[in-house]
Amino acid sequence: MTKLQLTVPSPLVELRHSECGVRVFLKRDDLIHPELPGNKWRKLKHNLSDAAGATRLLTFGGAYSNHLLATAAAGHHFGFETIGVVRGEEHLPLNDTLRAAAGHGMTLTYLDRTAYRAKTDPDVLAALRREWSEFFLIPEGGANAAGVRGCAELVAEIDRPFDVVTCAVGTGATLAGIAAGLGPGQRAIGFSALKGDFPSADVARFQREAFGRELGEWSVETGYHFGGFARRTRELDGFIDEFERCHGIRLEWVYEAKMMFGLRDRIRAGEFPPGTTIVAVIAG
Repeated sequence: MTKLQLTVPSPLVELRHSECGVRVFLKRDDLIHPELPGNKWRKLKHNLSDAAGATRLLTFGGAYSNHLLATAAAGHHFGFETIGVVRGEEHLPLNDTLRAAAGHGMTLTYLDRTAYRAKTDPDVLAALRREWSEFFLIPEGGANAAGVRGCAELVAEIDRPFDVVTCAVGTGATLAGIAAGLGPGQRAIGFSALKGDFPSADVARFQREAFGRELGEWSVETGYHFGGFARRTRELDGFIDEFERCHGIRLEWVYEAKMMFGLRDRIRAGEFPPGTTIVAVIAG
């Protein structure tokens, strides 16, 4: 993959103000590429290699899916046609995300929410193949064994000793990969952006599919969703403003701000002893 100017390894930046004797570094994966930031690139990288010989990519996402946009951008840069299967009904004019995806040449099609929930069923996939002929299938969010392997590569880029690495969690594929790359004595914590209990079995399943076994020490925090996926509160918005004033970085609110809020809360609660070094992944 040499057709893009990628910032890999992504920068590792220490936060200026530590709390409770805990050092926090940000792994700035959001700076990998403006159109393919963070885990979007990491989860697409090996999928694109696996797609060699195909001419068309098909993937899934919601109306505001950054994965759809990243796949459209990857198709534009690497010479694939792209089909984006969007959850729900078509709404015109297109929102900014879908308009940008279409601008990269992605053809948008839609599945009602009932059909979308069954998008991995053989009958649904067969119908898509009848409509679009041959395509290389990338699952929603790039959440498959290839995506997990790409995320595992992040850990080797961290060029200083650390104890804990944290990331935001949606499907669990990023956490599965990061945990697989850990060394002895290190652990990973995922902060779920979804309301309710996180299906931790999915993380283990992703690891088995990618590596043949379960690897690394990891856990998921579920108390920092701020009302559920793509929900926000004044408290979260205030934290985003405060973080920008202190550190000069505007956190993305759907995932990253919730992770950083949760991490600060757990540090202040004394979960990490003084001297702990934490790397927080900012995926963008």
